Amino acid sequence: MRTGEPPLPAVGDVLASLATGVWHWDTSTGLVTADAEAARLLGLPAEEVSLTEAQVRARLHPVDWNEITGVVQLAVAEGTLAEVRVRIMDERGRIIRVVRSRSRPTYDRRKKAYELIGTLQEVTEPTPGSPAGRSTVTGDWRRSREAFLLDAGRALAEARSTAEVLRVAAGLSMPGFSPDGLAVFGVEGDRLTIIGHHGQRPGDEGPFVHMALETDYPAAEVVRTGRAVYLSSPEEYRARYPLTWPLAQRFNRRSWAFLPLTASGRTMGAWMAAFTHPVAFTPDERSVLTTVARMLAQALSRAGTAETERELSEGLQRSMMPTLGPEVAGMDLVARYVPTGGGLQVGGDWYDMIPLPGGPARSRSKGGAGRFALVMGDVQGHDVRAAGLMGQLRIALRAYASEGHRPDAVLSRASRFLHGVVGCGTEDDDITDLRFATCLYAEVDPRTGVLEVARAGHPDPVIRMTDGTVLMRPTAGGLPLGVDPDADYPTTRFTLEPGETMMICTDGLIETGGHDLDTGWQRVRTILEQHEGDTEELADALVQGVHGPSSHYTTGPLADRREDDIAVLLLNRHPEAPGGTVAERPEIRRTLLTVAQAEPERISVARQQLRELLHDWSSSEQVDSAVLLLSEMLTNVLVHTDTDALLLAEVSGENRERRMRVEVTDAGEELPHKRRPGELASSGRGLLLIELLADAWGVEPRGVGKSIWFELYEPPRDKLSRQVLTRRDTP
Repeated sequence: MRTGEPPLPAVGDVLASLATGVWHWDTSTGLVTADAEAARLLGLPAEEVSLTEAQVRARLHPVDWNEITGVVQLAVAEGTLAEVRVRIMDERGRIIRVVRSRSRPTYDRRKKAYELIGTLQEVTEPTPGSPAGRSTVTGDWRRSREAFLLDAGRALAEARSTAEVLRVAAGLSMPGFSPDGLAVFGVEGDRLTIIGHHGQRPGDEGPFVHMALETDYPAAEVVRTGRAVYLSSPEEYRARYPLTWPLAQRFNRRSWAFLPLTASGRTMGAWMAAFTHPVAFTPDERSVLTTVARMLAQALSRAGTAETERELSEGLQRSMMPTLGPEVAGMDLVARYVPTGGGLQVGGDWYDMIPLPGGPARSRSKGGAGRFALVMGDVQGHDVRAAGLMGQLRIALRAYASEGHRPDAVLSRASRFLHGVVGCGTEDDDITDLRFATCLYAEVDPRTGVLEVARAGHPDPVIRMTDGTVLMRPTAGGLPLGVDPDADYPTTRFTLEPGETMMICTDGLIETGGHDLDTGWQRVRTILEQHEGDTEELADALVQGVHGPSSHYTTGPLADRREDDIAVLLLNRHPEAPGGTVAERPEIRRTLLTVAQAEPERISVARQQLRELLHDWSSSEQVDSAVLLLSEMLTNVLVHTDTDALLLAEVSGENRERRMRVEVTDAGEELPHKRRPGELASSGRGLLLIELLADAWGVEPRGVGKSIWFELYEPPRDKLSRQVLTRRDTP
C-alpha cells in the first residue's frame, strides 16, 4: 500500500455491504457457525450464531438439504466449488427467500468428516419456464431431474447385457441438456478401447481405438486420474488438448463431458457426453452427469460379469453336453438342453449316447451304428457342485457301459460310484450337501427296435404311436443313484415299433411354469398328440411349449414356480420296410406290460395304460368293459398261480371298424374253466364276465404256460347312434 492512500476495508465489511454472509460447517462436530448476515438470511436475528445441523436443517427446504449433501460429495470428488440454491423456510413452513451458497469443501480421511467454509447470498427466484428458471435446481427442473434419474436407474438396472446398457444410455433424455453424442471407453492393458458409441457414423471411432493411456486426450486423462473433465467450448478443448483437438473438431460439437466409470473403487473406463450446443456444466448439471456415470458404470460392471458367467457356462455346457454321435440307420435321434434355472447356465441335467461293444459292425455305407445306449440324468441341485458331479457321473456311466455291462449292472455300479463320491454315510459328511441323481439308461438295438430300460428314480419314458396316441410307458425302477450303494435296478424290455417315437426327459420339461407331475404331463401330452412335423420340429415344439412365450398362458397350479433345467431326448424309428421303402401295413397300437406277483399295485397301472390306448374309442361302455375284464384276468393270474402276468393290448384296423385285442399270458400250467358260482360265492365269475361282455375270447395253451384273450369290435357310427338313442328313450 502506498503512503497516504486510504486503507482497504475489512473483508467482513465488504461482504456485509454486499449482503453476503459467511458460514462454517464441520460435520465432525455437527456445528454450523454463521455471521450476522448469514444468520439474517437464514431467517434468524442478525447476530453471529452457532447452530447444530438439526437447527440449520429446520430452516431449509427438506429437498434442498438432500441436494446440499450430494453437491458437497461431488465437489470433493472433482476438486471444485460446491454451489447450490436453497429455499429458506420460516416457522410455518413458508418459503421466505432463496439463497445461493458457495463453498470449498474438504474431506478429512482420518476424521471421515467434511469441513466447509462458504458464503450465503440472496438471489431472485427466476420465473418458471424461463432459461434462468430451467438452470436452477429448484422448481420444475428439480422434479424433472429426479424423475429422469429414477427412470434412468430403473432402465439401467434392468439391462442384462453390454449392448442393452449402451442402448439405454443412448436413449437417455436428460432434462434441459441432452447430449447428441455418446461414447463409452474401456481399458485393455495400457490402451483405451471403444465399448460402444452413439451419435456418430460407423467407422468414426477408428482413431480412438487402441489409443495409449498416455495420450493427451480427455478420456485417457479421466482413466489415469479418475477425475472428470468438462469442456464448455471448442476453445477450451483446443487450449487444453491441442494434440487431439483435430480428432474431435470434425464432429462439430460445442461442449464435452468426460466422466470416469468407477465400480468397486476401480476406474474401468470413461463416458463421453458431447453436445452440439454450449453447456456451462453448472454444479447441478455435473451432479446429473456424475450420477448417470455411476449408474452406467454399475450397469456395465453387472453386464460384463453376467456375460462372462454366460460365456463360461456355455463353454462348460458345450464341453459336458455330448454330440449324439453318427447317424443311426433306421432311426432319428434328437436332443435338446435348455438351462432355465438361475445362476449357472448349466446344472445337473445331462444326456448322452454311448456306443456299446459287441454289437453289429457299423454300417459305413449308411452312416449307421450298432447297439447303443441312451442316458438321461439329473443330479440334485443347480450349482457348481451339481455340474461337477454330473460330469463325473457321466464319465463313470460311459466307462461302465463301454465295459459291456447290462443296464441294471451299469446303474448299480453308478450308484455305488456316486455314493462314494458324495461321501454318504461317513461321520465327517455335511448332511446339508449330500446329493443324489435320477437316471434312465436304455440299451437300443436299431435293427429290431428292442429297448432294455433300467430306471433310477427318473420319469418313465413316453411312447408316441404312429397315429399320434401317446402313452407313458411304465418301467420297473429303483432308488435314485447315490442313495443306497447296494440298490437293485430291474430291467424292462419292450419294442419300439416302426413309426413310433420314444421321449425321455428330465422333470424340468414337465414341471416348468409352476406345474406338478399331473398337470405338466397333460401339457406335454397335448403337444405330443397335436404335433405333425418331423422329430426335430417336435423337439422344438416341446421346448417352446413349456419354456417359450406361450407357456406363460399355461401356468400350473403351484405358487412356488422355481424353474429347472430342461433336457429331452427323442428317438424315432423310421416306418420303413426292409427294402428301404415305406411299409404298407395297417397301423397298430400296442402296449406291453408285466405285472409281477410282488407288484399287485401295477394292476392299476395296466388299467390306466389300457384307457390311454383306447382314448379315442367310440364306445365308452366298451372301454369300461375292457378295463373290467383286464382287471379280472390279471387278478386271476396273481391269485391262482405263483407266476407273473404279461399283458399285451392291441388296437388295429380303420377308424370306426377297429378291433381291440387284450391278451394276458402266464407260466401256469392249469387252464381256466367256467364255473357256476352260487349267489354268495366270492370267485368263479371271471370267464362268465368275459363270455358276457366280449365279442370273442379264448384260452390258448403255450409251450410253457397259457394265455387268455378277448376281443371287442368298435361299433359303426350308425349303430352307435341307435344305441345312444335307445338309452335315452329307455325309462
